[in-house]
Amino acid sequence: MILVIAVLAGLIAGVLFAGIRREPYQIAPLRSTWLVIAGFLPQLVAFYLPASREVLPDTTASLCLISSQIILFGFAWLNRRYLGITLLMIGLALNLVAITFNGGFMPIAPQTAARLVPQETLQAIPVGSRFGKGKDILLLPEQTRFEMLSDKFLLPDFLPYQVAFSLGDTLIAAGTFWFLFKGRNLSIIRGSTR
Repeated sequence: MILVIAVLAGLIAGVLFAGIRREPYQIAPLRSTWLVIAGFLPQLVAFYLPASREVLPDTTASLCLISSQIILFGFAWLNRRYLGITLLMIGLALNLVAITFNGGFMPIAPQTAARLVPQETLQAIPVGSRFGKGKDILLLPEQTRFEMLSDKFLLPDFLPYQVAFSLGDTLIAAGTFWFLFKGRNLSIIRGSTR
């Protein structure tokens, strides 16, 4: 959800910014964009398609998540000359660390999970188990490796949709927003603009 918001906000801000400058809005050219699709497919199968997510064992789902993160990191590495993509790459790396060191899923504390589901639902999930059929695993903070990288942040209460997200997710969203906002007028880490 946070990534969808970043994409929409980045596109809208980018189009407006280009309009103010009286320039056409264009996104900078990226290398190997097919890796984005290849990276999203394992997550699609493991977490978003009801027919497959219900039957995949946890070990397969965790391998899908880890492989997805690695493929997306590869895409970001190939395009790291853009500041926004570098932020995205750092976010992916942080998420990959949290996921890899916590059994192949993103850790979420019971205190955070309690803000997302009713108490009776949460009580039925043992600590150390997957939190539903999503990407998270329910872990106590003291059981979590790299706890500061876990899904510990929440959207403001006034929003109708609640979701937990990590520091890595925040950097991924910020990098995506920046890349789309700047369009072709990107700050390139090495070299000049444009």
